Amino acid sequence: MSIDALSPGGKRRSGRLDIRNAVRSFNAVRAVDGVSFSAEPGKITGLIGPNGAGKTTLFNAVAGELGVDSGEIRLDDQRIDGLPPHKVFSKGLARTFQIPRPFGGMTVLENVMLVPPAQLGERFWNTWLRPGAVAREEKKNLEKARAIIEFCGLTKVERQLAGAISGGQQKLVELARALMADPAIILLDEPGAGVNPALLDTIVDRIVELNQRGMTFLVIEHNMDFIMSLCDKVVVMAAGKVIAEGLPEDVRADKSVVEAYLGGAAA
Repeated sequence: MSIDALSPGGKRRSGRLDIRNAVRSFNAVRAVDGVSFSAEPGKITGLIGPNGAGKTTLFNAVAGELGVDSGEIRLDDQRIDGLPPHKVFSKGLARTFQIPRPFGGMTVLENVMLVPPAQLGERFWNTWLRPGAVAREEKKNLEKARAIIEFCGLTKVERQLAGAISGGQQKLVELARALMADPAIILLDEPGAGVNPALLDTIVDRIVELNQRGMTFLVIEHNMDFIMSLCDKVVVMAAGKVIAEGLPEDVRADKSVVEAYLGGAAA
């Protein structure tokens, strides 16, 4: 199986993400304060802002790790706010983390193979009652996993323990695991943080190629050059609110954005 046989954008879902008046508080602090914006289908949307702006809190709310106090989050016009992470995942939203979370004691290949839910082999009786079906499914998943691993440039380390490879390679493992789920949209949390330039180029190339195939992305990243060169639209948060939104070149020139970064805005 080649990467051409995969279907980024998964199962004919567009990957449109709509966030409307989302609020999330911690005690008296509104970490997310009435945030509204959309990630358009087939586009790369960047989410930037100074430390403490509320970006990661918003990401966690979108992915189901946190609830929202009010507002709505919709994926392809279906509400996903209030759903647990595995339900959000099943709707077609996958995410990566700023600090990678591989199963360090398992190989890269095993990490990717784990992703498809409800595999027949997970039920021990199927290995007795339906061994042929289990074997066929495992073969199909293995071929797909290896195609994705090759696409992500990880073939040389696929049999190494995921905890023993570099941080940049671990971020590529996270991308590979996300792709294994055939998502409609991928949330990338600082994909360039702590990554050497060569691997960062690989990550950027993979994102661009997937986007050209129709994959939708929402990306948090502090590397402004990364965001400005990669994204179709940029959303800027400060103190829990959206303060600017638009084309990268317009956002870069926005006085409120300059003030947020240079004037010490904080949540």
